[in-house]
Amino acid sequence: MTIALVLMTALALVGAFDTLYYHEYRGRLPARPEAAPELRLHAARDAVYFIVFTTLPWMQWQGALTLLLGLLFITEIVITVRDFVVEDSVRLPQGGVFPGERVTHAVMGVIYGAMLANLVPSMVKWADQPTGIDAVHYALPEWWLLGLILLGVGTLLSGLRDLYAAAGLPGGALPWSSDQVQRTVLHHA
Repeated sequence: MTIALVLMTALALVGAFDTLYYHEYRGRLPARPEAAPELRLHAARDAVYFIVFTTLPWMQWQGALTLLLGLLFITEIVITVRDFVVEDSVRLPQGGVFPGERVTHAVMGVIYGAMLANLVPSMVKWADQPTGIDAVHYALPEWWLLGLILLGVGTLLSGLRDLYAAAGLPGGALPWSSDQVQRTVLHHA
């Protein structure tokens, strides 16, 4: 389980880079009304990651709850696959998805697969336990586990920001202006 948590941390950090650099700074997605479908998918996925990042470092999902955890992982995969399709059409006006962003997504996919490969054996054991949540302490420093919770909270806040921007609510594009969005289209082309 420790390896799964280390991989989860790597996934969260690469995901934070992807969001801050490619979605916010380079793409300025919250300021693009056409990006609303992509932002809604990001918000849904971020909700899944919030649950995973804030619970797995401290507890085991046992019995029938293991199935629920598995469904969360499957949901994340479905959302991500859908996001691959949606972002291609949404980003067409700005010249497509950035090449480096594609590489970042591929790296995240590899990390996610490795994390699941290391997590599933623990989940199989948890499934044989009575249904419930069991507190646990893993062989990682407490600051590391707390860091995962902070990454989970950051992911939730990012998702809420994406949802707010996707709804077209006042200030949802901040800190980006329409001039900055226009420049990224020209710069990306």
